[in-house]
Amino acid sequence: MSTVTSSSLLEASRVYSVPEQLLGLKQLSKNLWWSWNGEAQALFAELSPRLWSKFNHNPSEVMMNVSEQELTARLADTAFSAQVSHVLKKFYDYLGSNTTWAHTHATEFADHPVAYFSAEFGLHESLPIYSGGLGVLAGDHIKAASDLGLNFVGISLYYREGYFQQRLSPDGWQQELYPLYKPDFLPLDLVTDADGKPIVVSVDLAHSIVHLQGWAVKVGRATLYLLDANLEQNEHHYRDITSRVYGGDSTTRINQEVILGIGGVKFLHALGLRPKVYHMNEGHSAFLTLELLREHIASGKSLTEAKELVKSRCVFTTHTPVPAGHDRFSPDLMDYTFSHFIKSLGIDFDTLMSLGRENPADKLSHFTMTVLCLNLSRAANGVSELHGSVSREMWKHLYGTASPSDVPIGYITNGIHTRSWINDKADAFWRRHADDNEAFFTDANTLAHILAGISDAELWALRYQLRREMIEFVRQRLEEQNLRHGWEMGILYPHTLSPDVLTIGFARRFATYKRAPLIFSDIERISKIINHSERPVQLVFAGKAHPRDNGGKKFIQEIFHITRMPQFLGKVIFLENYDMNVTRHLISGVDVWLNTPMRPLEASGTSGQKVVASGGLNFSILDGWWREAYNGSNGWAIGKDEHLPDQDAQNKLDAAALYDTLEHDLVPMFYERNKGIPTNWIARIRNSMQTLMPVYNTHRMVTEYIEKYYKTNA
Repeated sequence: MSTVTSSSLLEASRVYSVPEQLLGLKQLSKNLWWSWNGEAQALFAELSPRLWSKFNHNPSEVMMNVSEQELTARLADTAFSAQVSHVLKKFYDYLGSNTTWAHTHATEFADHPVAYFSAEFGLHESLPIYSGGLGVLAGDHIKAASDLGLNFVGISLYYREGYFQQRLSPDGWQQELYPLYKPDFLPLDLVTDADGKPIVVSVDLAHSIVHLQGWAVKVGRATLYLLDANLEQNEHHYRDITSRVYGGDSTTRINQEVILGIGGVKFLHALGLRPKVYHMNEGHSAFLTLELLREHIASGKSLTEAKELVKSRCVFTTHTPVPAGHDRFSPDLMDYTFSHFIKSLGIDFDTLMSLGRENPADKLSHFTMTVLCLNLSRAANGVSELHGSVSREMWKHLYGTASPSDVPIGYITNGIHTRSWINDKADAFWRRHADDNEAFFTDANTLAHILAGISDAELWALRYQLRREMIEFVRQRLEEQNLRHGWEMGILYPHTLSPDVLTIGFARRFATYKRAPLIFSDIERISKIINHSERPVQLVFAGKAHPRDNGGKKFIQEIFHITRMPQFLGKVIFLENYDMNVTRHLISGVDVWLNTPMRPLEASGTSGQKVVASGGLNFSILDGWWREAYNGSNGWAIGKDEHLPDQDAQNKLDAAALYDTLEHDLVPMFYERNKGIPTNWIARIRNSMQTLMPVYNTHRMVTEYIEKYYKTNA
């Protein structure tokens, strides 16, 4: 972090009294704004570096372990006190600003918010209510909505056991552990009424009533509400519905989705909120449309009128490019789950099923959540240009057309909340060169001006610093992994990875279509590349497979075994327990981000967007966002803008293209030096930053949602 004197901070900031600082630190610890402000994080880390690390960078838990007496004493340090005042001024100015983009361009939402429903939100590693990319996208979406000043609320579930902690067996098989996350130690608060009593709503599930309370997470100016079924008044088996992300069988899944959709609408209404728009992020929350239907029908509207009213307020984003990936429920399960609710809805069971059947005339077909979303939304979109095209082809039969161009499904390509994905070193680098002007993250002209003032030597120094920091992190994690397993591999630690070697990273959900082992298709060839005497390469892998995805677990095991081969020891690494913290370290430090999905199954993918601000480059199949972003000079493509129907043939073709590019272009460019600096490589970094950062961010993405889908005249 850049050096700032206490006197200069005092001149730039209001001087807060000690009681104001104590209160401010407590407020700050409960608002996720700190998760994308490096200076705020530094405050809590300074209070106790050990606790900051131990509690997974959770300010709420750090503050619980630092007494007010200690805080008061620490604030007598003028430098620390000045830093606290400086950060608090930024925090309060942010919360109180009336000059945001939305203040001018989205005034119609001032009194009625956008309500964004998602089964998971990846906000920070200290709040593990996410499993992968869908949740991380939702987290970045709400952060950008906050930055833009949009009146915005999120709805999800409070998973008190989170997703899972990953451990590998001695044979490399993934094992899942589920620790309990207590709300008292997390950055959230119970939602209560004016008398301090919890606000509770209820939903009908089968023949029972399930009561729900809510937890509020402050995300800058926005609020995320997490619904929780763990209440004493509920039958015991219903208390666990919200315990795990995507846990249990299809019965658990449909129960979670009833709570998310129907319970979410009821909870917002109990708060007095009447959203102008309901945004369904994937089909998990589709049942919210049924609750809106019920309200309109209860007010005297016909089913036809009610459907049109619901459609006028709902938009839908699909993320799944294969039919099998969409949630489907059998008629029997639907009948059992909605036996009570349907009476209040005022329609018969067949009418209910017709809302979610691909073929309403087929009385035996399943209920599809995506179909319900498409039937009851005024607008729908995929998450990249190619995914929009795939979605139109997939669902054209719903619209009675043979032409995908007639299907009303558009696209908005995903982005990232850039500030959330740079570590403290990169944050300090950009703040120093940008003079705290954050416009460069989204404005191409501002970025071009800043980049022009940064020398190749400075960019190369940043890359070395970030690569070294990542390697130190990897070594520490490996020591912990191996000591926990009792493996006698300690002699490798000083020689595990090298800061002088080209480093490639692959970290994401281990779904089989992502083809993590593709780079090892030819062991002999990749061994020669990795162990080249003059141009060596090293690889770092991380990721979790879904607990019921044995294919993904086999991929993890395969790579784990490769890491133990003599020719790859210390050069190919697999890190356990992938989370947002691991992500941040890897995307900051790797030189190249590898992405090898089976095209066109990567709807968008955003992990590669996260490396750009740290000077990493993308090496990817032309799928999802990279198909739109690649210009020939801002990274590398694997293969062509096409795909074969034969998967085995495609695997061979893609592996050959991957190896050829590594051997003849990518690796040689990294090691070509001009006075110690790889000038051609740095030129590609500059091109990557200039063409990708201002476009592939959630500020652009959310602005597009507002203009194209949220506004009623869109």
